[in-house]
Amino acid sequence: MDLKNDDGIAFYRFQSLSGFPQLVHGVTTRHGGGSRPPFDTLNLSRTAGDAPERVADNRRRVLARFPHTKPVYLHQRHGRSVAVLDGPALPPDDHLPGAADAVVTRRPGRLLAILIADCQPVMLFDPVRGAVANIHSGWRGSVANIVGHTVAVMAERFDCRPADLWAGVGPSLGPCCAEFIHYRSEIPEALWSYRRSGHHFDFWALTRDQLLQAGLQPAHIEIGGICTRCRSDLFFSYRAAKRTGRMGAFIGMASGH
Repeated sequence: MDLKNDDGIAFYRFQSLSGFPQLVHGVTTRHGGGSRPPFDTLNLSRTAGDAPERVADNRRRVLARFPHTKPVYLHQRHGRSVAVLDGPALPPDDHLPGAADAVVTRRPGRLLAILIADCQPVMLFDPVRGAVANIHSGWRGSVANIVGHTVAVMAERFDCRPADLWAGVGPSLGPCCAEFIHYRSEIPEALWSYRRSGHHFDFWALTRDQLLQAGLQPAHIEIGGICTRCRSDLFFSYRAAKRTGRMGAFIGMASGH
């Protein structure tokens, strides 16, 4: 991933996805906004406890860097439901109704948003069918294989071929810090092979394997490899500070392409 500064707001962008001119995407850091501690400063979550007016201003600052798009947020619940945004109408208040942790669309001008603070943001793009997806994959989503489920939805609804998909896994809890003391009751035994030293798990490796099992090509998968807890100076981290803000991961196709 590359770090780009856009007039005071920094975005991490995937090298592979940056090669598609019709695509806009990026993952914010915690810097560049107006929120006060412990949400300092670019908190994008309305439900973390931050002042609503500051969240609204932070969102405006970020969205100004994505012209020709309209945001679509989810009510994330750590499940594996996938929302399909296929009609011309935008959701009320920029939020899709109901709970979902992934969203897919083929409509240009829709900026799919995921809010994260340790969970994996996983972006998918099909340059052949012109389809994008954004996925919120915490440990529960990883156990439920939400990424594989999202690939299946893209194939079913948009006739996407998994081999055509490109994927980017953004900053999130790394194997250095993904500790699960009670993993025997939380994580299925079939996934214990991803346990590293002690009680730590490598969910980056799990996500990569799930994408491969779903049919993606190895060369089409980019893992950011940046741990949010290790870099809590740069990112919000729920593991580092329970009361904290949320970054945003955004992907969409700009209208006019």
